[in-house]
Amino acid sequence: MRRTLQAAAESFPIAGAFTISRGAKTTAEVVTCTISTSGMIGRGECVPYARYGESVPGVLSAIEDMRGMIEDGIGREDLARQMPAGAARNALDCALWDLEAKLSGIPTWQVISRDAPQKLVTAYTLSLGEPEAMQRQAAEHAWRPLLKVKVGTQDDAARIRAVRAGAPQSAIILDANEGWTPDNLAHHFALCAEARIALVEQPLPAGNDAALRDHARPIPVCADESVHRTQDIAKLADRYDAINIKLDKAGGLTEALALREAAREHGLRIMVGCMVGTSLGMAPAVLLAQGADFVDLDGPLLLARDREPGLHYKGSDVYPPEAALWG
Repeated sequence: MRRTLQAAAESFPIAGAFTISRGAKTTAEVVTCTISTSGMIGRGECVPYARYGESVPGVLSAIEDMRGMIEDGIGREDLARQMPAGAARNALDCALWDLEAKLSGIPTWQVISRDAPQKLVTAYTLSLGEPEAMQRQAAEHAWRPLLKVKVGTQDDAARIRAVRAGAPQSAIILDANEGWTPDNLAHHFALCAEARIALVEQPLPAGNDAALRDHARPIPVCADESVHRTQDIAKLADRYDAINIKLDKAGGLTEALALREAAREHGLRIMVGCMVGTSLGMAPAVLLAQGADFVDLDGPLLLARDREPGLHYKGSDVYPPEAALWG
């Protein structure tokens, strides 16, 4: 039976502001896609990211370009051949997964795993700011077992020490968002070791990270902007210890699952992350993150308003999605 495709832009307010080294924002701008047939509706959400040349109008246009193929019944594997990885394909791919689950009555988790999904401990993200403000943020959330901290300036020494002082017992991930340089790498790595940092994410710019190959890494280093597709893994395995898989980068759950397996084959640790979006965007990532070494799926916790129904969070625990939400 023929399908119907719809896509729309939505805006969700962030609680306060979310700041990284590239700037701050107060709303999460998402694109929601629905694919319907036989009385069933599949949904997917994506977050267009300017760092990758994406915008809300551009993503809506890319989805519209696929209307004929989607409504004629294209599958997920063919979709991956017809569209580049990115946010637009993610929304379509996840909507197709959701639709398949509803039509078949088989939950997505049963298709991708032998084991029922369990609750996960997610990181909670602290925005970039002045050291004193970041220490206050860390102290406020020191009860959480895992914090992710945005850094990425020319000298983050005071910030690293301030966050560790504020949350002395929490495991900490530092996300430099490509903000460090080969010249200050040793300085920052030494500070990370001193502060017992668990993981450093994307310290150098994508495409300019070769220095990591021959550089002593006293703490594990994770690729984010440097890795999008399975083909990226082989060339990164000699300079990173882990990869951050995000559905919006990979272009959906289908490619993300393949990316996860490729990373494991190369001995890399797995982190599953997210953009700042709603529970609809996080839901498939919760299934992807089962068994991951690090989980960063706190997007809805950063919002002033989430979807209803949304994912269930209890403290830093995030529970698998109910069928009413996705999958």
